[in-house]
Amino acid sequence: MITGASQADAAVLVVAAPDGVMAQTKEHIFLSRTLGINQLIVAVNKMDAVDYSEARYKEVVEQVSGILKMIGFKPSEIPFVPTSAFYGDNIVKHSDKTPWYKGPTMMDTLNNLKEPEKPSTLPLRIPVEDAYTISGIGTVPVGRVETGVMKKGDKVVFMPGGAGGEVKSIEMHHEEIPQAAPGDNIGWNVRGIGKNDVRRGDVCGHVDNPPKVADEFVGQIVVLQHPSAITAGYTPVFHAHTSQIACQLIALNRKLDPKTGQVKEENPTFLKAGDAAIVTIKPTKPMVIEPVKEIPQLGRFAIRDMGMTIAAGMCMSVKQK
Repeated sequence: MITGASQADAAVLVVAAPDGVMAQTKEHIFLSRTLGINQLIVAVNKMDAVDYSEARYKEVVEQVSGILKMIGFKPSEIPFVPTSAFYGDNIVKHSDKTPWYKGPTMMDTLNNLKEPEKPSTLPLRIPVEDAYTISGIGTVPVGRVETGVMKKGDKVVFMPGGAGGEVKSIEMHHEEIPQAAPGDNIGWNVRGIGKNDVRRGDVCGHVDNPPKVADEFVGQIVVLQHPSAITAGYTPVFHAHTSQIACQLIALNRKLDPKTGQVKEENPTFLKAGDAAIVTIKPTKPMVIEPVKEIPQLGRFAIRDMGMTIAAGMCMSVKQK
């Protein structure tokens, strides 16, 4: 969910009509917002299980709208489509079982999504999702171009490892292309790169502007849930772009008022669910992360522990290795 959301521009949130908002619904709304998704479509699904009740649909819309408002989405701009995926209601064409619904079908909402501007003027950043060994070609990392443009013949480097070389070929959908732009899911082959030089979580960039490797970084986080309290020294797993690395919170700098962003307390002793804070973070091993003001696509992260998302946040500044 996190890897997907951090790479997407838009999302469809599926809420079951019989159940309404569950804990995971909240978590997914929150994560998609934190990870930079600005366009949302809500599918109120399993309408067949509530006999296509308009009243129940309205209840669910109200529940979801409450959470959306809380974190800065505008419910008035978000389509809520009553669907039954099982029977195909309101997916492609309007269903006669919901005569009360006059809005767009699921396909309409997808077609109405606005294509975001491509950040092609920013430095090149491609988080590696995986690396394959393909006979006759060699090592082929795959990933989605987040920012910048990569052309054949470019000199690139993979951080934090530092291995690099010249781009021999770029492929998208099994066809070779001369260059890749933001949003393209590609495989690319680099001269001189072996199977052990590149792995999931690495980030590829141009040699003259390599991805930043953090010795430590300052982040602004919001604690979603935690069974007790979070103190300095806590070491959960940080998920940023495609990397998953344990990081230690070495200092809790300031507690913020989540509504206004104003400082509530300097050097708090602990943080609990609902708190927003500025913290200093030290990765336990080399990790690429960028300040959100410079390259927003690589500046967001989620913090997980004990099988749940504890907090989410963004990187404010990086102290490089």
